[in-house]
Amino acid sequence: MQNNKPINLQSLSRYVGWSLIGSIIVGVIAAMTISSGIDINLSADIAKTSENMLDAESRLRGKAYLALFSFMLQIFISIGLFLLLRKSGLVLATWSFLIAVSAAVVGLLGAVYAMNAALIADNSAFDIIGGGAQRLLLTSLQVTSDYTSFHLSLVLSSAANAGIFLLFFKSGLIPKLISAWGVFASLFVVVALVGRDFIPLLGHGSITVAFMLSNLIAMIALGLYLGIRGVKIQSPLE
Repeated sequence: MQNNKPINLQSLSRYVGWSLIGSIIVGVIAAMTISSGIDINLSADIAKTSENMLDAESRLRGKAYLALFSFMLQIFISIGLFLLLRKSGLVLATWSFLIAVSAAVVGLLGAVYAMNAALIADNSAFDIIGGGAQRLLLTSLQVTSDYTSFHLSLVLSSAANAGIFLLFFKSGLIPKLISAWGVFASLFVVVALVGRDFIPLLGHGSITVAFMLSNLIAMIALGLYLGIRGVKIQSPLE
């Protein structure tokens, strides 16, 4: 006989909340330590980042494994949010879940490019293929590919977050101030990232800081609220 015990919404929401906070902490620590100087998404200097990669084989591998860990956290968070929100709007919850998973997969390509760069930096076989200039060119290709995957992943994940926060707003599972800010911040990221490819003014540093900070505030607020308070209903999810 199958055990169809319902999922406890409060427990699930707390797991999701602290996992979200954990993913943010991992990202910040990685950016400040392992990824410093070898992550194009933290700077705009392709040449310098490529040069740094040639002397950072171990850190590149560490960056890749941290990205893999973050991917697993993101998948768990996406599943948890879908279970929390599916009764508030199954179509939008499913769409947001699929887009969020797609974003995580695209973002995981960054780990692949980091491992590629580590092999290029460490493997003597590349000495046969070419000298320093050719090796630098190969790492530059990994750098630009990493930037592209991160860029697309951020657009997709922000679009998914907009749907998630909209469902939270409609359901009242969290304070409407948090969910409304989340919708705004998520759409701000999407519009700014897509728009700056066509309108150079949107690529100004102040706008980048503004949308990244807005998004960070929204995600921290969501994670802390879910982790500490849970959702605003007591009935279990069937």
